[in-house]
Amino acid sequence: MAPHPSEHEPNRADLHKDPSRVSGMFDQVAPGYDRTNTVLSMGNDRFWRAATTRAVAPRRGQRILDLAAGTGASSVALARSGADVVAADFSPGMIAEGTRRYGTGSPGGGIRNLSFVEADATDLPFGDDEFDAVTMSFGLRNVNEPKKALRELLRVTRPGGRLVICEFSQPPSKAFHGLYRFYNDRVLPVVAKTVSSNAEAYDYLNESIRDWPDQRTLSAWIRQAGWTDVAHRNLSMGIVALHRATKPAADDAGDAAALSESPARPR
Repeated sequence: MAPHPSEHEPNRADLHKDPSRVSGMFDQVAPGYDRTNTVLSMGNDRFWRAATTRAVAPRRGQRILDLAAGTGASSVALARSGADVVAADFSPGMIAEGTRRYGTGSPGGGIRNLSFVEADATDLPFGDDEFDAVTMSFGLRNVNEPKKALRELLRVTRPGGRLVICEFSQPPSKAFHGLYRFYNDRVLPVVAKTVSSNAEAYDYLNESIRDWPDQRTLSAWIRQAGWTDVAHRNLSMGIVALHRATKPAADDAGDAAALSESPARPR
């Protein structure tokens, strides 16, 4: 096994997505993460965040899980509704940065209805049926077992609760896809070197986007995990896709299980 980089040596994950390397990579970029994302996305990250918040439709009194929350920028947008928001991330560095900015010990006393928790997407430290809605932005692609993460999100969501996944995808237009690939291959690495403390992390970003499935495939994964009413819409011409789904109500889940166990009917 190759030795892990030291604290000061750039850490870079690869497509094996070893959890410790992914976590270490995000630890290193945490302080400048949001600024770098805004620069590299040419400001589109704010549009994507707003679209995700509208899809989640948070309301006061609800309990919402924002998984792969990073420094909490997306969580803050959700918390403005008055909902109780749990910002969870696998990276201790991201959680520390988010707590520094928005925790109760931060300037101004922080955001009281927002809490930060270190969590593994494939083994969430929450009870069954705990959240009214769960969301994950640009994080599922970094999980080495994404289908397992989708099942875990289902487990912690109450029946009738909502799932919203915002993730990089594959632009359907061949012409635009070519331009997008050129930007990721040629432009992004150059810009990343000027704005990020770990430009190699953004080489991994490009590789992981290229390797990630298209919209229809991710929708199929979500259905296979047990979610219903699965739908998606493209943002920014398909650079990003916003996936939505619902956890079946208890009766619906029971009916589905009964049907799956009954003999197949002739067509």
